[in-house]
Amino acid sequence: MNELNAIVDDAKASFAQATTPADLENIKARFLGKSGRMTELMKGMAALSVEEKKTRGAAINLAKQAIEGALNNRRQALADAELQVQLQAEALDVTLPGRQRGQGGLHPVSLTLERIEAIFGSMGFEVAQGPEIETDWFNFTALNTPEDHPARSMHDTFYVEGGSATAPNLLRTHTSPMQIRHAVQHVKHHRALLGGEQAKGELFSGDMPEIRVIAPGRTYRVDSDATHSPMFHQCEGLWVGENVSFKDLKFVFTDFCRTFFERDDLVLRFRPSFFPFTEPSAEIDIQFQSGPLAGRWLEVAGSGQVHPNVIRNMGLEPEKYIGFAFGMGPDRLTMLRYGVNDLRLFFDGDVRFLSQFQ
Repeated sequence: MNELNAIVDDAKASFAQATTPADLENIKARFLGKSGRMTELMKGMAALSVEEKKTRGAAINLAKQAIEGALNNRRQALADAELQVQLQAEALDVTLPGRQRGQGGLHPVSLTLERIEAIFGSMGFEVAQGPEIETDWFNFTALNTPEDHPARSMHDTFYVEGGSATAPNLLRTHTSPMQIRHAVQHVKHHRALLGGEQAKGELFSGDMPEIRVIAPGRTYRVDSDATHSPMFHQCEGLWVGENVSFKDLKFVFTDFCRTFFERDDLVLRFRPSFFPFTEPSAEIDIQFQSGPLAGRWLEVAGSGQVHPNVIRNMGLEPEKYIGFAFGMGPDRLTMLRYGVNDLRLFFDGDVRFLSQFQ
């Protein structure tokens, strides 16, 4: 028995010296392995009598259980020590504030659109929305751009399924179709209020409130570079009444630009140009008097008096009603307002870039 007690004490002392699980398993083999000391004692029982085997076997089993118990205790101690080291290395300061989910914000172009709508809203303009898949008639023909008109070559158009060979559907190339759609509904509404019957092709020449509307939204053309995108935004404006002149256009758009850029010293220039739906027509340029863009003329919009044919397509009598229209690019205005020189940055989805505008 003294021999078994000595082996158990030796095993406990050896286990206590193990500093890693691998060391512990190597020491285990010396006592409980195939050639271990306890295994050799079991083999030696073959020469004993039956009574001696019972007594000896019971003692050896008790010693083996004591060794296995010491082994498991040391395993657990090493595991606990390793866990403590890991917890200390990965300690958390629970007194720190928790991590919060980052808050999103509006896209810079959306901020510009909201700003445009607010400024024109203060001038009495409504906001009109319409379909992005448009008919050829509303997108071109109703705007005085018939099928054989050379101005159509100015628009690289995405055509889509639907419609017909003579009246195809397309992704709108500008938001000008909303001028026609809104005006037609406006005329129908006030004609109905007057209770008059409309003859086929009859133009409205009665009295009605002025049409004052802007149409912001997405538009599409086959174009892509630093200053153009296949999808971009436009904002068309329309003011039609009995005495709306080019002077009103200059006043309204000048006031808008100075308010938008918050610059009273902003200078505007109206250059003669051509658009099929206005006559006369003008490109609108702006010039900053200070800052990095000072002294340069920058094109921001196209404009003009609404062509009589377009007035007719609205259902109005051009001898009585007259007005102006303009079209500008909110993307371009956003670039100028925030000093961005590449339009593609707005659509890359880089949160680092977009977060600067929040």
